[in-house]
Amino acid sequence: MSSSAPITVSVTRRVPPDRAREAQAWAKSGQELLTGMPGYLGSGWIRPDPASDHWHMLYRFQDAATLTAWEASAERAWWVASAAGIAEDARSERRTGIEGWFDTPSDVVVADAPPPAPPRWKQMVSIFLVFYPLSLAIQFFGAPLIGGLELWLRVLITVVIATPLMTYLLLPLVTRALRPWLLGSGVRRRGASAGPGGRSRTTRRR
Repeated sequence: MSSSAPITVSVTRRVPPDRAREAQAWAKSGQELLTGMPGYLGSGWIRPDPASDHWHMLYRFQDAATLTAWEASAERAWWVASAAGIAEDARSERRTGIEGWFDTPSDVVVADAPPPAPPRWKQMVSIFLVFYPLSLAIQFFGAPLIGGLELWLRVLITVVIATPLMTYLLLPLVTRALRPWLLGSGVRRRGASAGPGGRSRTTRRR
């Protein structure tokens, strides 16, 4: 796992159905704490259905260092301790790379639907829309400089240039722009509901 790559953490917590309202308030307080942490990129809570006792949280940081700072913070320690009897950890998973690009978007609060991932073919189209024109541009503008080099060296230079541009700039921009198409017609914006810092929250319903 690269220490400089964005990291998405998926945590499953077990919540007794009769403590759901308390769990919602507890989850909201956690998101408010997260918004003040350096490197925080977004988070969301997902509940498979109203009767389920398993809740899923996704939160994202820009790199391993900022994630570690949150996990070692006094704020997180207090917040986790305050969940006694309300929400218990069941499972945790970290994701990076392409898998992380297609996670549930930032500041999504989902109360009654599972976390749908975009179909593989949509993910493939999104990557193609970035990779092809970027590769073409590098070959076109770089031809006077690298056109006479061996094939393996030209490909290496192209990959070295394209990889960081895709990872940190272009692919996040494209997936953000294509988000309604990637996630389907089930994404609805609630303009009246704003999260901390004035950012709107999204609720997905089927």
